Amino acid sequence: MSLNNISGTSALYNIMKGFQLLRAGFVLSWPSIIKHSTNPDKITNVSTILDTADGIFEMGRYEECYNILINSKNEKDIEVKWRLCRALYNMAKDSKYDEQYRKDIIFQAFEIIAPELEQNWDHFAVHKWYALTLDAKSSNIGIREKIKQLENVKKHMDLAVTLNPNDASLLHMLGEWSFQVTELPWHQRKTIETLIARIPYSTYEDALEYFLRAEAAQPRFYSMNLLRIGYCYLKLNKCDQAKYYLKLAASYPAKSNNDHQANKEAVELLRTLK
Repeated sequence: MSLNNISGTSALYNIMKGFQLLRAGFVLSWPSIIKHSTNPDKITNVSTILDTADGIFEMGRYEECYNILINSKNEKDIEVKWRLCRALYNMAKDSKYDEQYRKDIIFQAFEIIAPELEQNWDHFAVHKWYALTLDAKSSNIGIREKIKQLENVKKHMDLAVTLNPNDASLLHMLGEWSFQVTELPWHQRKTIETLIARIPYSTYEDALEYFLRAEAAQPRFYSMNLLRIGYCYLKLNKCDQAKYYLKLAASYPAKSNNDHQANKEAVELLRTLK
């Protein structure tokens, strides 16, 4: 039977979208189409390089961040390596690049971080970016590989959180992982498990715990985190708590597409509680 004909396929693609964090794969050469807008020769001190790259990254100038790091003559430093992965990861989300190039730089990001597991097992960012790039790599390979790697992705996200319990974005991703697994209907899960591989189990309680931890680590940092907290409380029949967080999500200042989506979904959910 073709995968396109199984009843679980559409739900599986929804899971893949929810889990999507990056894309990665085989060993590739460094990207060659990036234009240099910063002169890396003027930056030689490692701490200065990192501070400069972080500042530029926060402004959303991912190409420039990548250029500073890769041309710094310190590309073997682990602090440089995981930041290279971060820059590539975010570049891969930009539609100004063609699809194949975005896949290629995800593959490259995975190859940068994967060898570091052995040498830097106790570094939180190694596990974080290994999980993100593995998830993306498996997404590009296909549905079967995506499902097979779900537990491995979760394992490394858990290790990252153990090493750095206050990373709000990572805690949200763990919550999203649990949320998407929980949302998969039973009959679709069984179809997928019969034809592809076993899918991990989770609960709304699990997802809620991660989302609440993310909120505690960095209050109001993300509209979708507020939305998910409200939704999980709603699923657990805790309407008062659900209303509180859904109102926060509905009134969250919208600066991105995700914010607009959170606003809209929160308003729709609030209507069901009246």
